[in-house]
Amino acid sequence: MNPPVPPLRMRKDDHEQNLMRKVAQGNRAAFEELYCDYHRRLGRFLARLTRNGELVEEVVNDTFWIVWRKAGEFHGTSQVSTWIFGIAYRCTLKSLRQIEGDRRLEPLSMRDDYASAEEPLAAREERSDWLGHGLRLLPAEQRVTLELAYYIGHSIEEISAIMDCPVGTVKARMFHARVKLRNLLPALGGMDQGHESTG
Repeated sequence: MNPPVPPLRMRKDDHEQNLMRKVAQGNRAAFEELYCDYHRRLGRFLARLTRNGELVEEVVNDTFWIVWRKAGEFHGTSQVSTWIFGIAYRCTLKSLRQIEGDRRLEPLSMRDDYASAEEPLAAREERSDWLGHGLRLLPAEQRVTLELAYYIGHSIEEISAIMDCPVGTVKARMFHARVKLRNLLPALGGMDQGHESTG
């Protein structure tokens, strides 16, 4: 009896782990394939951390330079995507702190991520600006944790690896961030009770 076909994500990660082994051996074709697969994904991720488009492109290039040089240090204990995103995250923090300080570590507008199709556009935009302002009032680590979880879609374990901190720390940051948002948002603009109870 044939074994079941593994899920697509598992097959993809197996392929990427194989690419990483080849990159560690200096295989430029494997490196180019990884670069093409991740360039746009990293760009979208980094755009959640800074509006500086030039910085985003610079960090993407810095990230892949590190991937090329340190591929041999990847031992397959995490997914390739988690490893690469972790490098990109740390490069971004370093660049932002060197260039402009922590104030530039701001989330983009919530836009329509959680909007109802029946909600008027003006109401969606107002709530988007309002929630975005609330997020900007959070400490940087809490803010980025929520971005990684709710916008990028990473699991708690993946966020732990990306931010290089224990799973318990990620959970604590998420908890405290949600408590702070529940306390902040009514004062910022009159959230109704239905929205206030989302935590």
